[in-house]
Amino acid sequence: MKMILTIVIFLLVFAPFAGAQTASTDHKMDVIQWIDNNRSDYSEVAQNIWEWAELGYQEEKSSNLLQQTLQEAGFKVKAGIADIPTAFVASYGSGQPVIGIMAEFDALPGISQEAVPYRKKRPDCNTGHACGHHLFGAGSTAAAVAVKNWMQTHNIPGTIRLYGTPAEEGGAGKVYMVRSGIFDDVDAMLHWHPGNSNSADAGSSLANKSAKFRFYGAASHAAVAPERGRSALDAVEALNYMVNLMREHVPMESRIHYVITSGGEAPNVVPEFAEVFYYTRHPEMAQVRSIFDRVVKAAEGAALGTGTQMEYEVIHGVFNLLPNQVLGEHMYSNLMMVGGVDYTPDELAFAEKIMESYPDSKATMAAASSVDEFNVIERGGGGSTDVGDVSWVVPTAGMRAATWVPGTAPHSWQAVAAGGMSIGKKGMVVAAKTLALTAIDLFANPKICAKAKQELNRRRGPGFEYQALLGDREPPLDYRN
Repeated sequence: MKMILTIVIFLLVFAPFAGAQTASTDHKMDVIQWIDNNRSDYSEVAQNIWEWAELGYQEEKSSNLLQQTLQEAGFKVKAGIADIPTAFVASYGSGQPVIGIMAEFDALPGISQEAVPYRKKRPDCNTGHACGHHLFGAGSTAAAVAVKNWMQTHNIPGTIRLYGTPAEEGGAGKVYMVRSGIFDDVDAMLHWHPGNSNSADAGSSLANKSAKFRFYGAASHAAVAPERGRSALDAVEALNYMVNLMREHVPMESRIHYVITSGGEAPNVVPEFAEVFYYTRHPEMAQVRSIFDRVVKAAEGAALGTGTQMEYEVIHGVFNLLPNQVLGEHMYSNLMMVGGVDYTPDELAFAEKIMESYPDSKATMAAASSVDEFNVIERGGGGSTDVGDVSWVVPTAGMRAATWVPGTAPHSWQAVAAGGMSIGKKGMVVAAKTLALTAIDLFANPKICAKAKQELNRRRGPGFEYQALLGDREPPLDYRN
C-alpha cells in the first residue's frame, strides 16, 4: 500500500513536469514488481560479467550471456552487427514506435580489484569493471525484458529493442553501429551509466578524436655513428612540444592528452620507431575536427624537422552528447518515482571503509538515497562517450544510478569493488526500473517521441548529415591487444 501511495503521489507531481500523458500507475507498479521479483537473476548476470571483465571487442562471453538471456525471454537476436562480432540487436514486437535501450559490457585494462573495501588486486585478472559496464549491460537487459513482458500482457503495439554495444572505452563501438544505419528507424533511445549518485539530466559531453602517430627513422649507434641515425623519438618529442605550445591557442574548453606508447629500446641505439597516442576533446565536434587537424600538421612538421617519416591511425572519434529535454524530463520524473539506494548495515560499513580511501571528498551517504535536481546542460565537460553519436541521429536520454559509494571516481579500484557486491546491484535495479518506466511512457504516448524528434532537429540544425569523426576506418577489433 505504501509503494502504491508513493507512486500515485509522484505521478501527480511529476507527470505534469514531464508535460504529457504517461503509463498508468497500475502498469508501472506491475513493471516495478517484476524487476524486484527477478532482480537476483539479473544480479547474477552482472556478477558473471564482472568476473570475466572482458576488454573492448573481446567481450565474447559477456555478449553471449546477454544474448542468451534475451533469447530465453522471447527476443529475436541478431549478432555481429556493423562487422563487430560482439555487437548485437535484440528485438520484440513490430511496427512503431521503436524504443531502444543501450547496453554496454566492456571492462578496463590494468584496474584489477576484488570486491572488498580496500586495495586488493585479483590474482587471476588484470582487468576490471571500473566503469560499471557489467551493471549497465545487465540492468538494461532487465529493463528491456520487463518492457517486453508488459507489452505482451497488454497487447501494446510497437517494438522494444536492446542494443548490445561493445567497446565504449576508447573503441567507439556505437559509432560503427550508427554508421551502419541500425538506429535509423528508432524513435527514442534510452541509456544509463553507473555513478556515485542518482540523476537524470538533459546533458552533454565532450566530443573526442584520437589517433596514434607513428614515426619511422633510421637506427644507428648513438655514440659511434650518431650522424647516421634519424631519431623517431625526436620526432615524437618535437610533436609533443609543438602541441604543448598550441594549448595557448585553442579554445579554453579544449582538452589534449597524450602518452608515448613506444620510445625506443636502448639509450645507445637511435630509435628507428616511436609512437605517441593522442586524444583531442572539446564540447563541440566541429572544434575537435579543427584541433585534430592542427595536431596532424604539427606531426607532419615534426617529421620534416627530424628527417623521419610519419603516419597516423585514427583510433576513435565520438560526437558530443546532444541534450534532449523532452525525453530527459520524462526520465527524471520516473527516477524520482523509483528513488535512490538504501544501504543495509553491512553495506554501510563497506561504504564507510571505501570513503576512508578518499578522505578529501565532500560526499555524504545521502547522495546514494537521494535524487539530484534536473538540469539542462548545453555544453559538456569531463569525459566523452560514443553515446554522443547515437544522440545526433535518435532522440536520446540518459541517467545515472548510485552503483558506487558516494564520492567514488570512475575508473578507480573503488568503483570495481562496489560494482562487485550488493551496492552495485542495488543501483543497477534503480536504473532498470527507471529505464523500463520511461520506455512504457513512450509506448503509452508516442507523441512524446514526436516532440523529442522536433527538439533533436532544432538542436542539430538544418541540413545535418551524419559523418563519423573516425571516417571510414573499420572497427579496431584488436585495439586492446
